Amino acid sequence: MISQSDPGVSVDSARAGHEVEENSLRYEGWRVAAASGAGVFVSSLFIYTFAVLLKPLTEEFSWSRESVSRAYGIAAITVAVCAAPLGYLLDRLGARLIVGPCVALFGCAFASLAALSPRLWHLYALFAVIGMAAVGTSPMAYARAVSSWFERRRGMALALTISGMSVGGMVHPPATHLLIQRVGWRGACLTLGGLVLAAGLPIVAGFVRERRVAQSPVSGPDRGAVGASVGDGLRSRIFWIVIAVLFCSSIAYSGAIVHMPALLTDRGLSADRGAMGLSVMGGAGVAGRLITGWLIDRFFAARVSFALLAIASLGTFLLAGAHSFATGTLAAALIGFGMGGELDVVPYLLSRYFGLRSLSTLYSFNYLAMAVAASIGPVLMGRAFDSTGSYETLLVTLASGMLIVSTLMLALPRYDALDAPAVHS
Repeated sequence: MISQSDPGVSVDSARAGHEVEENSLRYEGWRVAAASGAGVFVSSLFIYTFAVLLKPLTEEFSWSRESVSRAYGIAAITVAVCAAPLGYLLDRLGARLIVGPCVALFGCAFASLAALSPRLWHLYALFAVIGMAAVGTSPMAYARAVSSWFERRRGMALALTISGMSVGGMVHPPATHLLIQRVGWRGACLTLGGLVLAAGLPIVAGFVRERRVAQSPVSGPDRGAVGASVGDGLRSRIFWIVIAVLFCSSIAYSGAIVHMPALLTDRGLSADRGAMGLSVMGGAGVAGRLITGWLIDRFFAARVSFALLAIASLGTFLLAGAHSFATGTLAAALIGFGMGGELDVVPYLLSRYFGLRSLSTLYSFNYLAMAVAASIGPVLMGRAFDSTGSYETLLVTLASGMLIVSTLMLALPRYDALDAPAVHS
């Protein structure tokens, strides 16, 4: 039994016991991480299916690619607007009360795309609702809950959670393409939205929750409450470096996701192979996230981030000149691996530098930056194609910008994962 009279021994013994628990597959925290991964898998539906729906929508309604791409941008802007308020609620109410209703709303909104009319405002309105719901079942919604269960294995637990997005990248594009061939794009949207409600909602509602004080072996106050305030985080240069890097890299990433199938089919590949490019990106993302989870539990995460962004930059450069399936899939794999791992690093760094007290709120600002970037990237790509008939020049520019901004990660100071989180000004 842990002695209450010796705080030092209590904390050390509790931490050791907690770490032993984390190494067991029976540990409840792993079930929370897996269920959270299922929630992220659900929220990635609109990200990866939008690329496959792009051409069918432009062809049926005679809309330009830029006009349709704006729907993705509107969803991203909605994510940006809702991120901070939702982060505040997550820090105070916990994930369990937030993610269930958001998954339900997401499934209903996505299914309602089956009734889309030939009015652009209808498309935009539906994607605004989808964006609002998606932020409540994104990695931001689960990061605090998952982090509350882990200390030593936090990097791998977050990797397992966020890998749901990469698995979505593998599954959603070919599944959507197959459904479109069998039942049309309207039937595909109805089917996928129904699956969200039938499968995703029960898993998330049943298993996602934070570790409570009474369950924690650590004596004293809730570890989830330890750390910096929102104000402390916003005054830290570390916080703004992470935001700047994520914003710039996400412009290229979001543009590649939305326009990759169209880019590859424009260059003579079949629609099947165009959709497969996204699946390759998703598969590489799974590998990138799991490998990154292992690495950041053992090495300084900021340097791991720099390497990942350099890999993603190389992939974006290769995509600019991809005229074969081999080059296109290699580019997709590099982008997926690098950016997949990078999305693991962000919540991990925030939890190490600033603790769990305001993690959801601080993460929401990073998610806001990523969402704004996601609203810019696809539109820039669509405009580049509509005006020049090519994506090449813009992709080279985005690749160069990503590589340059990644060097900011080398300016971050080291953290000590065993000490209380501190804010570095």
